[in-house]
Amino acid sequence: MNEKRFTGAIEKLRNPERSARMQLDRVIAYSLSGCDVARVLDIGTGTGLFAEAFKARGFEVCGIDCNDQYLQVARELVAGVEFSNAFAEKLPFADLSFDLVFMSHVLHETDDSLQAMREAFRVTRKRLAVLEWPYCKQEIGPPLDHRMPSETIKQLGEQAGFALCDQIQLKLMHLSIFDR
Repeated sequence: MNEKRFTGAIEKLRNPERSARMQLDRVIAYSLSGCDVARVLDIGTGTGLFAEAFKARGFEVCGIDCNDQYLQVARELVAGVEFSNAFAEKLPFADLSFDLVFMSHVLHETDDSLQAMREAFRVTRKRLAVLEWPYCKQEIGPPLDHRMPSETIKQLGEQAGFALCDQIQLKLMHLSIFDR
């Protein structure tokens, strides 16, 4: 098992303080800005927090995670979303299946970050949005050696084939938006 992979309590993923820190509405607005989206893939969906938010905005949503316990909770809490057990490095979807691929706090946990980015590029028609912890010590989140510098995330996206990258520093998080 990957030591960087989050295996914490389900309650922590659905904690209202955590949701507020992630600036959910703002992140979704940035992720959708200037992009015509109908279908969304939420990679590393956990308990479906972002999948639920995308679904509430009227999108068709699929969520994947490699943790069956989190997926069980997601299925109970979020109606109308297709949840599957899968890894970011091997997505069970056809090429160009989604308009937006979204990763929240999962890229730093993957076994092969470049392969995860390549898979995201393969399945998206338009955009990838990557929400990650900033590369600095904070009282919350993973230790520094589990985090990725924003420049590394940008380079991975370029190596995967993405043409454009906008990087947005939020209050406590970092958002990278890649377009094809």
